[in-house]
Amino acid sequence: ALRGSIQQIVDDLLDEAERAAAERGEAPPDRRMDLIEAFAYPFPVTVISDMLGIPREDRETIRGWTENLLRVDRLRGGEVNEETRARLREFIDYLKALFEHKRRVPTDDMISRLVHVEEDGDALDEEEILATVFLMFLAGHVTTVNLIGNGVVALLTHPDQLAKLKANPEQLARGVVEETLRYWGPVDFIGRRTAREDVEVGGTLIPRGEQATVSLASANRDAERFANADNFDISRSNANRHVAFGKGIHVCLGAPLARVEGQVAFATLFRRYPQLRLAVPDEEVGWGGSFLRGFASLPVLF
Repeated sequence: ALRGSIQQIVDDLLDEAERAAAERGEAPPDRRMDLIEAFAYPFPVTVISDMLGIPREDRETIRGWTENLLRVDRLRGGEVNEETRARLREFIDYLKALFEHKRRVPTDDMISRLVHVEEDGDALDEEEILATVFLMFLAGHVTTVNLIGNGVVALLTHPDQLAKLKANPEQLARGVVEETLRYWGPVDFIGRRTAREDVEVGGTLIPRGEQATVSLASANRDAERFANADNFDISRSNANRHVAFGKGIHVCLGAPLARVEGQVAFATLFRRYPQLRLAVPDEEVGWGGSFLRGFASLPVLF
């Protein structure tokens, strides 16, 4: 249901990148942009804001607050300075006022549903709604930024796969999403898990009560599951057997949304800019320093 509005967001962001390039006097196919800053970063936060029902006129303010929220998350228990705390309080105050407005004037969006949902007399309290909104911004943002950046770099450094996509963009955009998730997933590992009983894995005993970290990246390159597992192949028929979204009861709730965002982004980018290419040598495109897998910046010519 969201595909049409996601397409509109993608088109609007790329239109904006074209206008910025024109103002600098650049012409295709040699216009420059940082794909992360101009496109991959603002794209998912705009989608999430639309889903939640945050008014368009508040988006610039929201962007600053969400960046602040992401900074807090990256600190992971580290020291948060007073300015950051103050901005977080501003965001919370804004959201609480928005919750109250949606109670009085509901519209067709997620916050309106959250403030009105009730089951057997039990409703969500303000803290639960706030936690859900924060989770949407945190879990649904940087991971999608990384999916798009990783997929674009993988395509631009595998010209045979890029040629396949250009020949059949609408059909193979799905393949790009699944193979990127398998090959260079945005999340490389799952945090600590505790063994409930003694268990042996690969000849190593994990005693009951001990902790282990699960490597999604390793599972997604498992040669017993994927033929030529270290090759990037967007026509791989079983690429969607990856575990990039987790597994079982902890599987990512946002997986269907991330898939649609990726499909629309890849199909549109290479349809509009068939000569899209890296603006720097391959070896100068480096992974970011986060515990997630992604590029902090991605200079391209389009």
